[in-house]
This record gives sequence, C-alpha cells and structure tokens, in this order.
Amino acid sequence: MAPLLSAQGLQVRYGAVEAVRGVSFEIQQGEIVALLGANGAGKSSILKAIVGLVPTASGQVMFDGRDITGAAPEGLAPAGLTLSPEGRRVFGTLSVSDNLRMGAFGLTDKDEIAEAWERVYDLFPILKERKDQYAGTLSGGQQQMLAVGRALMSNPRLLLLDEPSLGLAPLVMDQIFELIAKLRDQGVTLLVVEQNVAKTLQVADRGYILVSGKIVEAGNTSELTQSSSMQDAYLGAN
Repeated sequence: MAPLLSAQGLQVRYGAVEAVRGVSFEIQQGEIVALLGANGAGKSSILKAIVGLVPTASGQVMFDGRDITGAAPEGLAPAGLTLSPEGRRVFGTLSVSDNLRMGAFGLTDKDEIAEAWERVYDLFPILKERKDQYAGTLSGGQQQMLAVGRALMSNPRLLLLDEPSLGLAPLVMDQIFELIAKLRDQGVTLLVVEQNVAKTLQVADRGYILVSGKIVEAGNTSELTQSSSMQDAYLGAN
C-alpha cells in the first residue's frame, strides 16, 4: 500500500544552518507516528517544511500520491493535511467559535462543516460551553484543545501535532494523549512531535529518532523504548 505521506531526502536550511539533513520517512493511513529527539533536533522544522511554512532546500514530500513539495500552506488543509502548531497560537481576541471557524476556511460543503462542528464539540465539550468566550481568557489546556479543535475543523486525513502537551498540567496532558488515541480510532492519521517520550510511545505505533537533523533510528514503539539511540538523543548527542 502506498504511504499517505512520504518525505525523501528532505533538507531545510536557515541561512548557513542545516536544520534538517536529508531526512526520509513515511506514514501509512491510520497510524500514529512519532518524531522524537531533543530540542533543536529538527522536528518542528520537518513539520513546517511538510506544510510549506518553511522552504525545502532539497528533497520531496508526497501526500496522498501528490507532490506537495513547496505547496502553499492554505491549499493543504482542504486537501486533508493540517498542522496544529507548537505554542497553540490561538487568536486571543476572537471567540472560541470564531477560532474554530477559522479552521474551516476553504471548506464549502455545509454538511461537512456542520459535521466538523459536531465532532469538535463532541471531543471538547468545554469548547462548546465557552464558545462565546475570548480565546485569550482560556486556560493553557483549554487553548491547546482549541488549537487541536481548530485543526480538526478541516476534517484532515493527516494531522500534524507539534508539542501538543507543552506547558500543560499532568492531568490535562493525560487528556491530550487520550485524545490522540481517540482521533486515530476515528480514522485520523497523526504525525506527532512531542517532548514527553514516555507518553508518546504509549500511543504511537512507530517512531523516528532525530539527532542534529538526521534520522538515526526508526522502529516500532517497543523497539524504540529499548533503543540506546533514544538515550543518546536526550542526553546531549544532539
């Protein structure tokens, strides 16, 4: 079966700094795949390159059989590929419902939009309760739920999550990881960048370990849990 997404020889540079160095990986429909590595390993740069937020110096990204290398970000959500960025980045002076509405930009089918509203409010009842509240007044956990909900409004086939548990209390963090597993059960494929390795490996199917912009190991979660490369990646080999 052809992968839902694949990257071949992906390279990202910021000036003279080579942040991503010839990375290749693939994701099959229905998987949760983790990108693991210390801060600065290139994980977020890979996500941004996939959705066109940073240019690729070389390499190719394919999504659902289509070459999307360098594609404009606004064209990818209607095609089924969405990023929930690090740091949440909700629109603080807009209401919860207006933030969610922004996520449905590009959708034209009213029934599809209505289903998206229903799905997000079913996953996050607190957002329905606070739909008229300014997003900037929500707690950190609620803002993370809103960021994920906004990404889900486009009904993505593949959702990229960048540090979804960053800065959250342990209880809220548990809720986010429960959500990740639930989304996979609902048919969403996920690529997750996350510093909480233990929690991520509990929900992911497979993963890739990055060190200094290169993939040093790939495998299923049980293999990565036992990997010496994992320890190296988080103890300064980056």
